[in-house]
Amino acid sequence: MKRIVASLLAVVIGTFMVILDSTVVNVAIPTLVDNFDSTLHTIQWSVTAYTLSLSAVIPLAGWMSDKFRAKRVFLVSIGLFTFGSVLCAFAQTPSQLIIFRILQGLGGGMVSPIGMAMVYRIAPPEKRGTIIGMFGIPMLLAPALGPVLSGWLVEYVSWQWIFLINLPIGILGIVIGNKFLPNFPGHEAPHLDILGMILGPIAFALITFGISEGSVSWTSDRALSGLIIGGAALAAFIVSCLIKEQPLLELRVFKSLDFTRGIVASWIMQTALFGTVLLFPLLLQQVKHYSPLATGLILLPQAAGSMIFMPLAGRIFDKVGARPPLIAGMTLITGGLFFMSFLQSDTPLAYMMMTLFLLGSGMGLSMMSLNTHVLNATPRHLVSRVTPLTSASQQVVTSLAIAGFTGYLSSRMTVHLSRVSAKQGMLEAGIASFRETFFAAAFIACAGLVLSFFIRKPKPVPAEASEPEMA
Repeated sequence: MKRIVASLLAVVIGTFMVILDSTVVNVAIPTLVDNFDSTLHTIQWSVTAYTLSLSAVIPLAGWMSDKFRAKRVFLVSIGLFTFGSVLCAFAQTPSQLIIFRILQGLGGGMVSPIGMAMVYRIAPPEKRGTIIGMFGIPMLLAPALGPVLSGWLVEYVSWQWIFLINLPIGILGIVIGNKFLPNFPGHEAPHLDILGMILGPIAFALITFGISEGSVSWTSDRALSGLIIGGAALAAFIVSCLIKEQPLLELRVFKSLDFTRGIVASWIMQTALFGTVLLFPLLLQQVKHYSPLATGLILLPQAAGSMIFMPLAGRIFDKVGARPPLIAGMTLITGGLFFMSFLQSDTPLAYMMMTLFLLGSGMGLSMMSLNTHVLNATPRHLVSRVTPLTSASQQVVTSLAIAGFTGYLSSRMTVHLSRVSAKQGMLEAGIASFRETFFAAAFIACAGLVLSFFIRKPKPVPAEASEPEMA
């Protein structure tokens, strides 16, 4: 039992570090803009590039584990992520920071899927539920601690330490993992879809770039080039995945209507929710002029709402399915974003914290329900191949949403600032820009709410229909 706990600890440390890094940077964005004397439009790519590189390597996790053994790949991934973190701390330009964040993402993308697979294999069948539940701790704890820790480091130490803090955590994870993680035997690796591995990242990166540039000017050469070339690469990627026997991502699962409804609802929810994840730190620091630490503390209600309602959503799902908790969750998300569209310069802090709690509660109710529904709606013989699809697509959608909303915010800010000159007028221009961006997010969330009413319990797949495929 001690070895199981030690092995689980190594996986939890690695996963915690990756998830923590996804949240600590958000609060530091205004500081990075000032430190590098850059623009929000440029610095947000340090977040977008990270999530895109995560999505690029997630589909390779299973193949790498089979080819080189899970323990070895897991430890190398933590090492690469830690090395990238140190490089980020010493970045001298925005371009260097973006490149080093890509390196971080290439390492971090494999940590969670390989870690989850190892936990499943380590845990005894009779204790698997409890142990996998323990694995969920970093997924809930890291988002709560990330903004507060980032705020404290930025305010009282330096922004470099939001990355350097990964060095001792990463070393600890490698030492414990090297000693206690079992050496699972490797398997014969399936054929690697080289074409898909090339086309997928190119398509997602260029489309994200095109959307980011298009939010400033849709007629610019950079926006049109990104969207056209990225769209062509995406079309080629889809065709490649559909005709190959072992594609990089299993797209044939979209033949299931229940799966398609669930994954599209998930994408809409993530677009509205995670696309605005950078807006609150920017609003609190650049417009409301709160310190980084105060910003981190103000953001706590969002994590608290998620931690309270995610377990509740699991119990509701087991009894009545995904639709009731999903409708409730999407209603809270839509309402919270709609409330923020009434933002004024004198809006009380309690109003924003209540809104954050609503958004976190909606995320807790929606995310767990949708993820479980999507897996239940997947034909049994495709479950293992669909997990990379859902994980990678979530990262891509998050990247697109962040690029789109931050670009839209910047463009609205430019429009409103061109009409004012006085300091008070600049404040109102900033508030108006955030107000319009939150309204756009609320409109998208409303579409997800409507789709929630069409989510149903998936029809069970007959055993005889799936067993030949599994063989």
